[in-house]
Amino acid sequence: MKKKLLSVLLTAAMAATLLAGCGGSGDAPAADGGTEAPAAENTDNAESSSDEGEAAAPAGEVINVWAFTDEVPNMIQKYKDLHPDFPYEINATIIATTDGAYQPALDQALAAGGAEAPDIYCAEAAFVLKYAQGDASGYAAPYEDLGIDVAADIEAADIAQYTIDIGTNPDGKLVALGYQATGGAFIYRRSIAKDVWGTDDPAEIGKKIGPGWDQFYAAADELKAKGYGIVSGDGDIWHAVENSSDAGWIVDGKLTIDPKREEFLDLSKELKDKGYHNDTQDWQDAWFADMKGEGQQQIFGFFGPAWLINYTLAPNCGGAAVGEGTYGDWAICEPPIGFFWGGTWLLANKDTQKKEAVAEILRWITLDCSEEGLQYMWANGTLNGEGGTKDAVASGTVMEMSNGELDFLGGQNMFEVFVPANQFANGKNLTQYDETINTYWRDQVREYTSGNKSREQALADFKQQVADNLDVVVE
Repeated sequence: MKKKLLSVLLTAAMAATLLAGCGGSGDAPAADGGTEAPAAENTDNAESSSDEGEAAAPAGEVINVWAFTDEVPNMIQKYKDLHPDFPYEINATIIATTDGAYQPALDQALAAGGAEAPDIYCAEAAFVLKYAQGDASGYAAPYEDLGIDVAADIEAADIAQYTIDIGTNPDGKLVALGYQATGGAFIYRRSIAKDVWGTDDPAEIGKKIGPGWDQFYAAADELKAKGYGIVSGDGDIWHAVENSSDAGWIVDGKLTIDPKREEFLDLSKELKDKGYHNDTQDWQDAWFADMKGEGQQQIFGFFGPAWLINYTLAPNCGGAAVGEGTYGDWAICEPPIGFFWGGTWLLANKDTQKKEAVAEILRWITLDCSEEGLQYMWANGTLNGEGGTKDAVASGTVMEMSNGELDFLGGQNMFEVFVPANQFANGKNLTQYDETINTYWRDQVREYTSGNKSREQALADFKQQVADNLDVVVE
């Protein structure tokens, strides 16, 4: 009852949510690349299990699921639909991440414990470290304690190492996995590639833009000579910079500025000073306009994972079929540096009284690489019937056995790029403070590149913001 009251109160207080990992509902893209969903609700997704031929659970037997969109609850409902003998009802509490509402509510529910506590809960890339390795990691059950054969299942499914690293607790136990692959590629306009280099072949374009930032900026110069920008704004390279760094923002309790992240100051300034971009900010109207080819100068490409293609570029390209807007004029290639962006991880409460049932659900979503598993349907766009959106998934095995061809990419099989992309990603440079610190950093970089502050002042102000607002040592 307590959780239902919380959900009702939050419903009145919050707007739409953000999903880094991104859903396939086709709603408007949110600020981190996901789709918008109801702010907060408590729904009983399951029908009664008393029908003839179904195994009935004892009265009141439910699995409590906490999430920030309806994506995971809907997946679990799909599992129930496919397994009518699964006897549990699913009680889903959905609370928006808007204004930081999700985490405090989840923390309270985990701490309170009892019958209303989450059995399964979700965390996105921006704050998953808190629940897998940080302050709230003590609530998470190791997958092996649920009865899952972690080592064998991971090997069979070919799960990317970065997702494993992120979901491993300080004791070396896996406590969280996701269903998506969010390793990044460079997504570029075929027509521009042909105009500048005479080819749109992904293997050749990959060599033009990389490896490394020196090669990328050489390509930017060639594009500029033909009147094109290489990216829309500096945000387009930030995630590649951030998630290719060797160290995270916090090391041994101290603020650390990895040299690769500090270089973002210089990379960003060069983009602006040389007119290599349209100086947009990601998730703003001008950024979306560049996807249609309607900006100040035509933009060559964007950095991102599969969800950026499906749920951001495609809805904002100005068309829905080849020949409309920029639809079909895109391709993907290896980026100049490996990175990932976003994702949703699933965790189980160590105190759950339904370990076997929770394990069934988690394994089906995160590790099952058969054609009956969630990931196969997700990869092939068949979760809700034929013709749905195809997406990159956590299992490399599934992507190897799936058809990743997209009309949006001129018929290219995206899995041929995203499978290796996941192997290049680094999951050891995240901290539980990333969401906040990244905001401070991006703001100060913009102050510097706009000429409002010197490089030294921007760095000093960034450090002061961290010192003033977080429990972190700043030297």
